[in-house]
Amino acid sequence: MSGNPFRVVTFNPTFDRSTFNCGTQALDDYFKNQLSQDIRRRITACFIALSNDRRVAGFYTLASSSVFLGDLPENLKKKLPRYPSVPVVRMGRLAVDQAFKGQGLGGALLADALSRVLHSEIAAYALVVDAKDNTSADFYRHHGFMTTTRDDLTLFLPMTTAQVLADK
Repeated sequence: MSGNPFRVVTFNPTFDRSTFNCGTQALDDYFKNQLSQDIRRRITACFIALSNDRRVAGFYTLASSSVFLGDLPENLKKKLPRYPSVPVVRMGRLAVDQAFKGQGLGGALLADALSRVLHSEIAAYALVVDAKDNTSADFYRHHGFMTTTRDDLTLFLPMTTAQVLADK
């Protein structure tokens, strides 16, 4: 994200998280109180957007996961091996501090996450998100994500689609 007022870095517990406020209490509490423990336990990895003055402007988390083959749309399912599930990377949380909303940071964090998954040496069929509400789901749909057959708030973007978008 060079040339932008933000840079994305791997989480470091020395960053001041005390003032972070995305407006969703569950996300704020997780970021301030639970995140470090989940990282230590290797449950998640976290990436932080820092402003030029080193203020935490946003964050997202990634973890390995899987989805049941039956939860994917039929047109995609028939192109995959008949394993019970396929490997994915789950974006557990994505949040932008209210002071930085409206600057495209959410989309930039999503693009950074997709880039990390695309360049990983560990295979993943898709990036999966569990949207908190319809507004969040609309954000992901706007970026090309599709809903699973199981839940309208569980969305995914196949990495082959992400690669095509990245190549444009």
